Amino acid sequence: MKNIIFLILILLFPFAIHSQRLSVSEDGRRLINEDGSAFFYMADTGWELFHRATKEETELYFKDRKKKGFNVIQAVILAEVDGLNTPNTEGEIPFEDLNSLKPNEAYFNHVDWVIRKAGELGLYVAVLPTWGDKWRKQWGLGPVIFDNPDKARNYGQWLGERYKDLSNIIWVIGGDRNPDNDQHLEINRAMAEGINKSVKGKHLMTYHPSGSASSSTWFHNDKWLDFNMLQSGHSIAQPQVYRNVEKDYHLKPIKPCLNGEPQYEDISVGFTALNERFVAYDTRQSAYWSVLAGAFGHTYGNNNIWQMWSPKHKPILNARIPWYEAIHQPGALQMGYVRKLFESRPFLKMIPDQEVLAKVYGQNKDEIRAARGADNSFVIVYSPYGNPIHLDLKKLTGDTLVGYWYNPREGESLSIAPFNNTRKVKAFVPPSSGVRTDWVLVLDDKTKNYPNPTTITLK
Repeated sequence: MKNIIFLILILLFPFAIHSQRLSVSEDGRRLINEDGSAFFYMADTGWELFHRATKEETELYFKDRKKKGFNVIQAVILAEVDGLNTPNTEGEIPFEDLNSLKPNEAYFNHVDWVIRKAGELGLYVAVLPTWGDKWRKQWGLGPVIFDNPDKARNYGQWLGERYKDLSNIIWVIGGDRNPDNDQHLEINRAMAEGINKSVKGKHLMTYHPSGSASSSTWFHNDKWLDFNMLQSGHSIAQPQVYRNVEKDYHLKPIKPCLNGEPQYEDISVGFTALNERFVAYDTRQSAYWSVLAGAFGHTYGNNNIWQMWSPKHKPILNARIPWYEAIHQPGALQMGYVRKLFESRPFLKMIPDQEVLAKVYGQNKDEIRAARGADNSFVIVYSPYGNPIHLDLKKLTGDTLVGYWYNPREGESLSIAPFNNTRKVKAFVPPSSGVRTDWVLVLDDKTKNYPNPTTITLK
């Protein structure tokens, strides 16, 4: 009888057997699965997913993202693009009316379906209860419906109760807005507390701020904030995103940190149509800079995908490629290469360390970023322009070192022949250099037998 019930549960709720509950590692630096293994967070921003995608489109999108190595989708229940008044693809709006804020069951049935469908593929959904224009208009369509903490708390508690038993949810408060006053702080805290009243810590929670800001500015010491999320944004080319991550990494108490919205692929720099657009190089540079500075993963975005743009919609921020074509732009594929590399080494025990870079004239120790294993058994170094890397080999254990030049554009590795560890400074010259010609150097203690990153199979 028990076996029959279990089989029925599997058929009805397939998400439950694919997604382990996530928690924060003992040292406060990473996320881990229930079995204690590292969870490398690799997200795509599908902000308008609940609002603009049909069930068929959602399945197409999920299958593509899973295949490319993503394991988290960031999406918004009360969407940015008139999410309160423009119906979803099934003709439903979130509330029966905006005065009572009584949830429309039909709308949330679709939200249920999306989250469960993600779970079937082992995908987590980083769920924003609302975009920030619903509590601070500032820009956007609004209207402001959470104008006091009680409304936010009630909505949060309703969501928490509805989704408390789903294992593939991460809650994200905020929604591209920064609190401007005490009331804004109270509203966001109330929404978080409302969710937690039912969830009771079973789901992780963070806060999504505006560009060039971090959740740590307002909420670092709040108990409900499990990890910090920053947004480096889309305003300038070559933003030093590692600076933002470093700041949060060194805060006390220690909490994991993540760049939850860096520059999107195919968005105009500074949102200006006449400017160049960010390309795949920009997205992967942000990824390697962030993770090597201490982030526990990364978020990718594409200007055409976040808004689920197609010719039937008015383009926002100069969207120009239908989302179902934009999913094949190279930056997304290269995020899978990022994840493969870091999952090929003991990521739970990786420490950012710029001191492995020798003080050599001409070596830019800011733009070349490095991290090593806590036991000094490996080092990973990113050179954004293919410039030579000078390493202090005293930082590495093992009398014999082996390694790879990892190509972040193609996900391929070129082996470096074993050599003696002289414990001195040694120069490593990438196979090529130039504009948008980045390389990653991986060196290992030979006795560890770490795998070639290209052989890793993502789950």
